[in-house]
Amino acid sequence: MAKKNGKTLLGSWAFLVGVILAILFMFLAVTSWLPWLLVVLGLIIGLLNITDKEVQPFLMAGLILVLVSYFGGETLGTITYLGRLMDNLLMLFVPATIVVALKSVFVLARN
Repeated sequence: MAKKNGKTLLGSWAFLVGVILAILFMFLAVTSWLPWLLVVLGLIIGLLNITDKEVQPFLMAGLILVLVSYFGGETLGTITYLGRLMDNLLMLFVPATIVVALKSVFVLARN
């Protein structure tokens, strides 16, 4: 797999495509495969895109993003498109944050 500064290009593309799809999917009615696509992209981001140096900043940003998306979705849910956008961001970043957090815990346990 091609690497650029320690990151795989697949992980970088997964991040870019995931955010763009999260924005585009806010205009579409939810079907059964849309959430799964965002979850799979989130897993790829967590597995391939975050280097050891980026773990702590990613976890902090991921935690804030997940919390704000959840509470923002609850608050802005009456505005259909904004509620969908927050849900889509959750489907993308929750799996990525979980994977990175698990990798971090395993590294800590190993040391």
